Amino acid sequence: MQCICNLGILFNILAIATPAIAVPTLIDRIKDEHARGQEQWIYNDFEKAVSEAKLSGKPIFVTFRCVPCKACESFDAEVAKNNERIKELTEKKFISLRQVEMKGVNLSQFQFDYDLNWAAMFINADGTVYGRYGTQSAAGSDAYNSVESLEKTMKRVLAVHANYSAYKKFLVDKRGKSKPYKTALEMPGLERKEKYQQITERNNCIHCHNIHDAENNHLELTGKWSNEILWRYPLPDNIGLKIDPKDGLRISDVISGSPAAKAGLRAGQSITYINNQIILSIADIQWVLHNLSNTGTTINVRISGSSRNYVLAARAGWKRTDVSWRGSMWNVRPRLRVWMPEATTQELKKLNLPAGQKALKVKWINTNSPEGRKARDAGLRTGDFVIAVDGKPMGNMTPREFNTHVKLNYKPGQNLPITLWRNGKRIEFNWPLK
Repeated sequence: MQCICNLGILFNILAIATPAIAVPTLIDRIKDEHARGQEQWIYNDFEKAVSEAKLSGKPIFVTFRCVPCKACESFDAEVAKNNERIKELTEKKFISLRQVEMKGVNLSQFQFDYDLNWAAMFINADGTVYGRYGTQSAAGSDAYNSVESLEKTMKRVLAVHANYSAYKKFLVDKRGKSKPYKTALEMPGLERKEKYQQITERNNCIHCHNIHDAENNHLELTGKWSNEILWRYPLPDNIGLKIDPKDGLRISDVISGSPAAKAGLRAGQSITYINNQIILSIADIQWVLHNLSNTGTTINVRISGSSRNYVLAARAGWKRTDVSWRGSMWNVRPRLRVWMPEATTQELKKLNLPAGQKALKVKWINTNSPEGRKARDAGLRTGDFVIAVDGKPMGNMTPREFNTHVKLNYKPGQNLPITLWRNGKRIEFNWPLK
């Protein structure tokens, strides 16, 4: 008995002396330094945010940020921890939620342009969407985002929230139609599900653009794909409106001959409603435009201080724009699976190309993919320079633009005619697409 008791004591001592193995938090696993020590943020837990919003009566401010992505890093840091004006709003006026992965996100509740590097939504505790923030284009990740316009948008949300019952009828269409699946992991077009189903680490996050990837894949596999899908979330520019990025509502310019110009809109006016939806930011404008037909449509715009409806007539094809910047474009078929950066100035000199003409250098062929193997087997080699496509010089075509050109003009199974420069010789090459 003495022995047994002593053993029991020994085990207790060991249990006390041996520290428990700490399980790394999500912040630690993905190395989210912008969130570390920022107590105003609820971290990756929408249900908790809703619960606190119901108790406090505050609106919810949700930011979406893929931490490994470097684009918009500085803007994210300003919002998450650095800017005192934003910090005061996130601490005192909102229930603030930092969402850093898309695995468990309710895709019916959170509908926005998933190709963005940084996005935000403003939501009532009952699920009503007040508005969206975050805009991107070929001009850059932060071309339309600023602390100034975000602060203004947040204050507009607070004004709407304070008079929720009066504004509710103008918020009906801001959430969007329910999706047939709840989360990304349920999407039939999501590739590599077994990887994403594992505990979230820095290398297996579901990025926002993976949602668009899955949507595109499913449409392609079911035979419902059309290039029309690519014209998502068009800018106000597509209807002739230049919006001041530091304000989000004020018209800075109206493009001559555009639907906006013909309707009589002018620089200096501020947009308040489009098609009976209250507008709080550029992203809100994009949301309305996104849900309209590209075959031709009418758009009703109201401005601050006026009850007049400006009626814009958009012709067929009005949504078409430069989509080369979109991350989801890389997975649209046909997929190239070849890394081709622009040739350097020194390399261009050796190619003896006409002044101003660019070339793309084949730096890497992904032979782990069927697309890469097919290109290699057909004769494409690392070190080749692409100097012409479709029989025309590359001009100023960037790698992104080349990728987009292929996807807009060719289908899997077709050959892409390009001209290569290899060892001082021009080679006409038919790239088999898959």
